[in-house]
This record gives sequence, C-alpha cells and structure tokens, in this order.
Amino acid sequence: MFVATKDKVLPTAMVGSFPKPSWFNQNLYGRPFKVAMGDSLYREQYLDAVACYISEQERAGLDILVDGDTRFDLEVGGRSWFFYTIERLNGITGFRDSSHFLDYGDMKPGHILYEVQESWHPPTVTSAITRGPLHFSAIWKTAQKMSDRPVKFGSICATCLPMMLWNEHYANDRDMVMAIAAALNEEYLELAAAGCPVIQIEEPVHHFNCNAHPPCTDKDLEFYTEAFNRQVRGVDTEIWAHTCWGNPNQQSFYWERPSYERPLPYFLAMDCDVLMLEGGSNQARDIALLKHHKTDKKIGIGVVDHTRTTVESPEQVAATIRHALEYVPPERLIVTADCGFGREGLSRRIAHYKCVSLVLGTNIVRRELGLEEACVRVADPRFAFNPG
Repeated sequence: MFVATKDKVLPTAMVGSFPKPSWFNQNLYGRPFKVAMGDSLYREQYLDAVACYISEQERAGLDILVDGDTRFDLEVGGRSWFFYTIERLNGITGFRDSSHFLDYGDMKPGHILYEVQESWHPPTVTSAITRGPLHFSAIWKTAQKMSDRPVKFGSICATCLPMMLWNEHYANDRDMVMAIAAALNEEYLELAAAGCPVIQIEEPVHHFNCNAHPPCTDKDLEFYTEAFNRQVRGVDTEIWAHTCWGNPNQQSFYWERPSYERPLPYFLAMDCDVLMLEGGSNQARDIALLKHHKTDKKIGIGVVDHTRTTVESPEQVAATIRHALEYVPPERLIVTADCGFGREGLSRRIAHYKCVSLVLGTNIVRRELGLEEACVRVADPRFAFNPG
C-alpha cells in the first residue's frame, strides 16, 4: 500500500545513514535504545543529531525524511548496520575471529575492505532466535515528532545477516534466516501499527549472490524472495526494498557495477511497494531492464553516488532522471541516492549538498513536466552572504 508516496509525483528521499557529527561521541555499546535514552549525555547527543539531520533534509527540500540511522554507533566500516540488530536478537552469543564477509569479494591484506572485515568479529547462534529489544517503534517516533513530513525507517534484511553469524543451532542457514525473518516481522508489525509511513528493508542479497563464486541458483533466489516476504507478512504500511552494490566504509564491492538483469524478476516478486535500484554510479544504466518486465511497483532510482566525494550537479541529476523516465512513468518514479552516506566515509557538508543537488535536479525535471517544484531554502539567493 502507498502511504508516504500516495498521489506524489517524483518524490525525493534519502536512503538512511548520514555522517556522524564530530561532537556525537556517545555510543549505545549494545544497550537497548530506550535504556540508553535514560543516559543524559547519550539522550542529548542523540536528540540533537536527529534534529540536525531532519533540519538539513527539510532545508534541502526532500519530501520523505530519514533519521540518519542515528541509532548506529560510530564503528569501523559501518559495523552497526549489521550489529545493531544482531546484538538485540535473543539466541546469539559470544564472538568468533572471522566472518563470511570475505566470501563477497577478492579481499586480501592491503584492501580496505579486508581491514573492515578484520575488525568485525561475528557472534554465534547458540539457541533459537527470537525478537529482542530492537525498539524500532521508539526510534521512529523520536524522529517523526520532529517533522510534519513523513519519516522513513530502514533496517537490514534477514538474508544479509548470515555473513555476520556462525550458525551452531539450526540445521542449516535457511532455517536460521527464516527465524530471523519471523522475529523482525514482529517488530515491523508493531512499527506499522505505531503509524510509520515507510518501512525500508535493506539489501536483500539476490544481486550480490548472483555475482558470488559460484553464483547462487534459481532456487536460492526464490528462497531470498520467500525470506523477504516473511519479514513483511501482514505489515500494513508502505514497504520499500533497498538495493545497491555495497557501502562498507563508503566502498562499493565493484568498481564497474554488475547488472541487475538476473535478480530483477525475483526482486519484482517481493512483497514491496517500492524497489530501489542503484543508478547514480552509472547514470541509471539498468533502468532499461524494466522494459522487459511489467510491474505496478514504484521504482526508486539512485541519482547521486554515495561512494564519491564529488557532488553531482543538478544538471547531472536531471539527466539521470530523464533517462529513468524513458522506462518508468513519473507517477511511479522516486528519486533517491544510491545508498546511505555512512557514518565515517563522507563529510556532513558533502552529504548535505548531495541532498540539495538531488532536489534541485529533480526540480529541473518537475519544471519540464509542469509539476510543482520543492522549496530548497539552502539554494535561496536571498539568504546567501553575497546575494549578488
């Protein structure tokens, strides 16, 4: 069902994470969110950071906002994207020396992603996985009360978590994934009931595993879709599925991005309202694949690249959107970034101006289509030091 994007043409949104403010030096360190919010120092910094993110997105003119993934600790390579959830599910204990992360690329000492992996010590599944103190609803409410615009909540897909877990309880990883999916489903049901307008499930692994060695089978792809659908079963709100080609420490796993061609039919079979595809890194090259598939889903296309520090110009953004409109009508196109901006890879200024450029570029296309443009207060010359 469409909630946040209902009746909106070319809405704009970010994906999730924003660079951590330099003054935000408190971490959760595994604590439940609501427990940490009883810590005066953590509470003040957390609330101030979310307020900054919300304000910066509003000033950039974005239609749908995010809380910047502020709950995630500042850790090497975005570790908290995995470990916020892992640390709060029941049935997971201890730590091991190595993960399955290296299976996803040719990483050796001297490669930045090898150093990232080397710093991540995954725990072990020792008993049945059940829902723990994830507190998604409380996290979303904290951000939504700061704005009248819809705030999206995103979290890692169950199929991503096995690369950061050692399974010593379930007969196989598929059983473990479905247990995680069931636990997350309980959390999403509560989040939707609380009024969250968009729940974003991040990085179902279809596309990555199509490029693994050896590549996954068609049966594997069917299972990934089944697991995604188990997570969102009965969840009564707008569901987005985010996909990209990597983001640890602002790194893609591939210099030349692979194609979405093989996993796309399985993505389109997922029970989501919006499918997000990376496009800022390659001018939305793969959007043309949609001409081979009929779908009523909306498509979120990335128009700015999270792995590059150079801020795309509004004209570049507009060109990427025009290309996407050759295959997706404007009422079904959402304009976004390729991925989140991470907590340590980009500066706040660069991330902010990528948001600004994204909206200014969308406004160019809106103007061409006779649509109402968004107000971008950052770009208003009346507020420049030297308006000229």
